[in-house]
Amino acid sequence: MKIRELSGNILAFTLLCLFATASCTGKEKKQPLPYYMELSFPNLAQSWDEGIPLGNAMLGALIWQKEGKLRFSLDRADLWDQREMKNLDFENHDFNWVKKQWEDKQYGAVQRQYDLPYDTLAGPSKIPGAALEFDISQLGEIASVKLDLQKASSEIRWKNGTLLKTFVHATEPVGWYRFENLKVDLLPEMVPPPYVGAGPSEALDPVSGQDLRRLGYPAGTLSEEENTITYEQEGWDGFRFQVNTRWEENGNQLEGSWSISSGKKGQEPSKLAEKVTEKAFNKGMENYQESHVAWWDSYWQQSSITLPDSLLQQQYYMDMYKLGAAARQGAPPISLQSVWTADNGKLPPWKGDFHHDLNTQLSYWPTYKGNHLSLEKGFLDWLNQHKPTFKKYTREYFDSNGLNVPGVTTLEGDPMGGWIQYAFGPTVSAWLGHHYYLHWRYSMDREFLKNEAYPWIREVAIFLRDLSVMDKDGKRKLPLSSSPEIHNNEARAWFDQMTNYDLALVRWTYTTASELALELDNPDEAEEWNTILAEWPDYAIDETGLMVAPGEPLKESHRHFSQIMAIHPLSLIDPSNEEKDREIIDNTIDRLDELGSSYWTGYSFAWLGNLKARAYDGNGAAKALRDFASSFVLPNSFHVNGDQSGTGKSNFTYRPFTLEGNFAFAAGIQEMLIQSHAGFVKLFPAIPEDWKSVRFEKLRTEGAFLVSAERIEGKVEEVIIYSEAGGVIPLINPFPDKAIEVQGNADIQWEENTLLISMLAGTEISLKLK
Repeated sequence: MKIRELSGNILAFTLLCLFATASCTGKEKKQPLPYYMELSFPNLAQSWDEGIPLGNAMLGALIWQKEGKLRFSLDRADLWDQREMKNLDFENHDFNWVKKQWEDKQYGAVQRQYDLPYDTLAGPSKIPGAALEFDISQLGEIASVKLDLQKASSEIRWKNGTLLKTFVHATEPVGWYRFENLKVDLLPEMVPPPYVGAGPSEALDPVSGQDLRRLGYPAGTLSEEENTITYEQEGWDGFRFQVNTRWEENGNQLEGSWSISSGKKGQEPSKLAEKVTEKAFNKGMENYQESHVAWWDSYWQQSSITLPDSLLQQQYYMDMYKLGAAARQGAPPISLQSVWTADNGKLPPWKGDFHHDLNTQLSYWPTYKGNHLSLEKGFLDWLNQHKPTFKKYTREYFDSNGLNVPGVTTLEGDPMGGWIQYAFGPTVSAWLGHHYYLHWRYSMDREFLKNEAYPWIREVAIFLRDLSVMDKDGKRKLPLSSSPEIHNNEARAWFDQMTNYDLALVRWTYTTASELALELDNPDEAEEWNTILAEWPDYAIDETGLMVAPGEPLKESHRHFSQIMAIHPLSLIDPSNEEKDREIIDNTIDRLDELGSSYWTGYSFAWLGNLKARAYDGNGAAKALRDFASSFVLPNSFHVNGDQSGTGKSNFTYRPFTLEGNFAFAAGIQEMLIQSHAGFVKLFPAIPEDWKSVRFEKLRTEGAFLVSAERIEGKVEEVIIYSEAGGVIPLINPFPDKAIEVQGNADIQWEENTLLISMLAGTEISLKLK
């Protein structure tokens, strides 16, 4: 593709470094990074949640300064206290019991049974690893602190000439640090988390985190030998982990590596971290850095975008960087804070767990268009791995066949309780099923369809069929329905009629189950799913658009747009159905705008950006995403729930850090650039009027096509399409007329203003105006 320079924001190095790996390995003359590939500060952050983030989805580090010392907050994704949640007594307190308490107006019993333990008990929970500290008081003033997104590494410079280089290897369980040009002695210290001490505090708030001492762990052991420190900690029920660092001094240089290992009762985690760092030193930091940079070069080549808006451009690359640091196949899914667990003497916000009523789902939105399906596959692998646990929960709590998933889970998929309208919600597995469907549509992997996607969605369809009951109008409904997180945890958060949230997920499940059954040549099952689909009611709609539930329109500003699921992300109501759906969509969005953002959190703005892009409102999408990037992120780009700008965008001003808002933001940018959910591909569907020059490369569409396109001065100049799996890509003509020059082999037919482009697998074509 011929790439042209776009106004003001295309640097020559963008292509040199982002799309040609050799110039990024350090073997050629160093070039300045584009502004959006670097995060720079004059000093180290003074709090853990503003630290420089490094990670590989299994290990993570935050680099900051605490009480005058340089601090590496070290984490590992599977460090978990997995004690059984007390009071999860499904034998005597199942879904039918909950329904009866609700009907008898005794809902306080339900809250005491399932909500109070989550709020007051320390475990189960994600737990922190340890910290490395360096006394930098003799090094003088810092000159700069930088995070290089291209190489996923950080550099800290002091005015006296000392330089720290550090990274967490992209695929190996090891981190590295190297101090160069040292003029004073400097050695690492290992600082264990404060698991033991004078006694537990009285903090019981799951948002701000409970004191780590409430976990009741025995004191860990610190052992030091020549050039190595090891910390070993015993957790709940024999769980153990080890943190090790080793280093060597060579003249004015200090070079070291670190690792964390873990093991359940009966396993042997001890010595494993020590073996990792020993192996690392035998191989050498330079060899590790070479393979590390090669992985990240490959990551950045999967796709790229260039926007004329510098705020959105930089936030997008920061969020895609965090995606590469937090998601892998073979690692646990992205939890609330992933590999950056709180380092403040407390448990992480909401215990750092897996929330499946929004958080995990939004976290994987940018993997599809962003061409990172291998990273998203780690989430699906985890769901498959814990299917037996989910089915056991489905039988015991719902007394039902099929498959549902707890809305709040531990590392092993066990239920944790909480607000059970969502923590035990009946449609959790349906929303998770949407990711199976997206993986199929964006990959066209028929083995995955046959062995993973359809089996999951089929089991969900069976569960919803068996759980549902017939109402007096002869329509199916769930015994109780809810709409996250409307009415929070009050009794009125349950509805006796179908909410639009639950209904959208139910209708999507049966629509998709039928589609996939036909795709697999199973017409009998397809007919069964269509028959059941027809038995569910229509959406509750009035002049405000999609309501929360029949008789209840959205009445106030609310953070969770659960009532709009049928529009986004499920695409059951879509702007492409101009006559049928457009009015519903416009009224629904107008209602959100009318009620305002006073009770939104950060992810609300990111989700709104996706919603407005889906409605082809480029100006609205850009504004929502700018509001997110300017007001709901910390200086290191982490999403926080509350408004940090002081501009009154939200009444929430607190700062618990979670990641789903970051990744929903990235997906919103992609949604502005390309859409393929409605059976056709539309380029630049939601571009603001003043965005005259925009470009993207290798964004993925449904059907497994990789598309690159460039828009200059408001006109599309060139489109390149690569077909990964073969097939027909229906492309809405992005050019002003049909006089198109085609390079490459493809069969192209016109259907009104749509190009039906038939391509063989592994082929590429270019489209330009003649």
